[in-house]
This record gives sequence, C-alpha cells and structure tokens, in this order.
Amino acid sequence: MVSTQRERVDKYEVDRDFTLPDLAWSVPAGGRIETGSATTLTRVYYDTDERDLLRQHLTLRRRAGDTDTGWQLTVPADKARTEMSLPSTDEDTVPDELAALIRGIALGKPLHQAAVLSTVRRTQRLLDRHDHLLAEVADDLVHATVAGDVVVVSEWREVEIELGERAEKSRAAKVLTKVGKHLTEAGARPSPHASGLGRALAGNHPPAADTRATAEQALTEYLDTQVQAIVAGDVWLRRGLDPIHSTRVGIRRLRSTLRVFGELFGTEARTRLDAELSWYAGALGEVRDRQVQRKRFAEKVAALPDELVMGPVAARIENDLLAEQHHHLEHVMEILDSDRYRELMATLAQWRTGPPFIAPADPRFIRKVTRKAGRKANKRLTAAVTDTDDTALHRARKAAKRARYAAELARPVLGKKKAEKKAAEYKKIQTVLGEHQDSVVATETLRALGARAGTTPGENGFAFGLLYGLERQAAQRARAHAARLAV
Repeated sequence: MVSTQRERVDKYEVDRDFTLPDLAWSVPAGGRIETGSATTLTRVYYDTDERDLLRQHLTLRRRAGDTDTGWQLTVPADKARTEMSLPSTDEDTVPDELAALIRGIALGKPLHQAAVLSTVRRTQRLLDRHDHLLAEVADDLVHATVAGDVVVVSEWREVEIELGERAEKSRAAKVLTKVGKHLTEAGARPSPHASGLGRALAGNHPPAADTRATAEQALTEYLDTQVQAIVAGDVWLRRGLDPIHSTRVGIRRLRSTLRVFGELFGTEARTRLDAELSWYAGALGEVRDRQVQRKRFAEKVAALPDELVMGPVAARIENDLLAEQHHHLEHVMEILDSDRYRELMATLAQWRTGPPFIAPADPRFIRKVTRKAGRKANKRLTAAVTDTDDTALHRARKAAKRARYAAELARPVLGKKKAEKKAAEYKKIQTVLGEHQDSVVATETLRALGARAGTTPGENGFAFGLLYGLERQAAQRARAHAARLAV
C-alpha cells in the first residue's frame, strides 16, 4: 500500500571545497544539533525515454542505503512536495501502484532506468528543546551515471535542507530561511534543478545563468505554478483523492494569463491551449458543481424549521446530486486516459519549460495590461449592476478574476504592497459575484429537483419551492452588495 508524507526541501549547490558553516545560531534557545555519521545512499531514477516525468518536475526513484528505503514518487505542489512510498521489491520494474499514478504524466509511455546516483551523505539534525526535529541539513557528495547511447558520468556536491514534520506547527519553518541565508553567505547557490535526475542530466557543466528579465521570469514562473497544480491534480485523481477545486483554480489562472497577456504568445498556440483547457475544466466543473451544491443545500435544509421540511428533502437532494457527481467523475476518469488529454499534458509540459513568447515581456507591458484588466473589470461591474440579466454579473465576475490574477502575476513588477492591494480588491468583487452565481445555479437545480419530487409518491415540492425563494433572495442581496462595490 502506498504511504504518503508532505515535505519541504530546499537544495543548494556548493563547490567541492565548500565549508559548511556553523548552524548552532539557527537553533532556538534550548535546542541542539545532532550530527550523524556518514552514510552511502543509492538512488535509481526512472523516466520515459523523452524524460516526461522530469519535464513535469515529478521524480520516481528506488532508494537504498539508509532507513528511508524503497520506491518513492515525489509530486511538487505549492512550495512543498508530497512523497509517496512503497517498500522495496526484488524486481527493477516500477510497481503497478506507482505506474498507475503517473500514467497521465508519462503520456502512456514505458518507464526505464534513467540514472543511478551514489551519494555519500553527512547530516546535521536541528532539534528544539523538546527534541522535535526542526530541520535536517544533509551535506552530499554525489556520483551520477546517466544511461543512454553514451554513458554520462558526473560528480558534484550539494546541501539539502528538509523541514522537520513538527516544524510547521511550531512556526519553525523560519529555520529554512535562516539556514539558507547562512549557506548563501558562505557561498552556496540555490539549485535550479528540481531533482537529482535533472542535476545528473546537466553533467559536469554548471547551469547557465538565468538572464531573463524580471517581467518574463514572473510570467514563466506563474505559468509553471499553474501547470504544477494541474499535474498534481492528475496524480491525486488517480489516487482516488479530490483535487477538483485546486485543479480548476490552476486552469482558471492559466487561461486568464493566456487572455490578459495574450499579445506575448502566438495566436494559434494560445488559442489551441485555451480551448483544450476549457474542455477539461468543463468536465471537472460538472463534478465540482455537484460538490458545492450538496454542501450548500445540506446546510440550507438543516437551517429550516422541521415543520417546513415536508418529505425526504435532504435525502432526495443528496442522492440525486451524489449520483450525478459520480457519473461526471467517471467521465473525468475516462478523459484522463484519452489521447486528447495526453496531448494536453504534453502541451502543458512545453509551456511550463519554454512558453512560446513572440514579443518581449517588459515591465511596461505588464503594468499596461494589468491596468487594462482592472479597468475592464470595473466597467463590466458598473454595467452589470444596472442590467437585470444575471449573465452580465457572471461576465463581470470572470473579468474580476482575470484582474485579480493579473495583479498576482505582476507582483514582481508592481511591488508586493500594490499588487496585493489590487488583488484583494478584485478578490472581494469576485467573491460577491460568486455568491450571486452560486444562488443562480442553485435555483436552476432546485427547480429540477422540486419537479421530480412533486411527481414522486411520498414527496412534494413545497420545501424545494421554499429553498428556491431563499436562493432568489440571496441572489438579490449579492446583487445589491455588488452595486455598492461598483460605486
């Protein structure tokens, strides 16, 4: 059975003669440092011939040499990563349980041994006064052999800081920053490689310096973060978990970037990716809508006086919506193994490593289009609150989202304070208009459920009509709130 743990690791590249600085000052009062003896680790990495896992920043390896042995699949998300583990096997082939989780990322291709890394590791464990592990600092001398038509052998030294499992709760995550600062002052450099395999493929040549302008770098990193959320969602879905919301947010942010900053990309490539993301988001949305409605209606029914709940209202809502949710989830799972979806994942891998820029992304352009997105959102909101058509408010909501996401992306250009202020402003509009849209969608669902209940023996549509009226009132309140925001 696959076991999982969430971890935060920072890597630094250092020269062979690097001297690890004294880390005692990073330990809080009453804490201590525990120095371990040198150990030798062996890590065998697996990937497709085209390195599809590496392109999406996933790592699959078989590890031996210490207590942390066995098969490990690492999936990054946000600033941390989730590591899934299986015990060691006698065979070199990837266990079916792990292979099934990365079938979409590997694009259905077979997995082969890609590299073998032998590491001599020396560790220092930073403990607090209760002997809880805050962080482990590993000083590694790595010897790598990369398989291929020509065998490539390389060697390097690196330092890795892994946050302890109790560190987040005790607010000791700051130790990563403290230790990292101390390392860089001593000459260490943040590693540009997401994994040991990536570093091994670079051979003995140091990585080229990133000379991209701040604006282009901000765009690339933002795109990469959204693709990362979509890729992680693929793995979580195959594990039977529920990443629907986070995956859809990643898609929305990515599509918003394609539209707001569209002049920077080729029209054909941008339009095609936007259409495919819309297709996938639509399938996920059918599942998410039922999830939201089930929770919303359960709370609404529970808040009604008992005498007004006539018939099995809660059961009717839950059973009908849950059945629909399962049906749409089955469709999503079918999509994950389709050729069209695999093509989408391959396209996303290309965009995260090398977006097809056709024009320079200079700071002036970033500021210009971010302001334009904000003006458009304000204009649509002003027009929508005077329009009786609910569709206009929904369009205003989408414009507010794009303005918010543009401000988030532009943070390195606009500055932290200004960008966060803008993002918060449009997030508030988005939230209010989201409440309105949820009520509009809820009324449509209630009308359908009530019609079925009204023709079923033992049920009637009274409570559904009551809920319908309450949702209409909620929509009117949200509309009034939106009107105040537009002033």
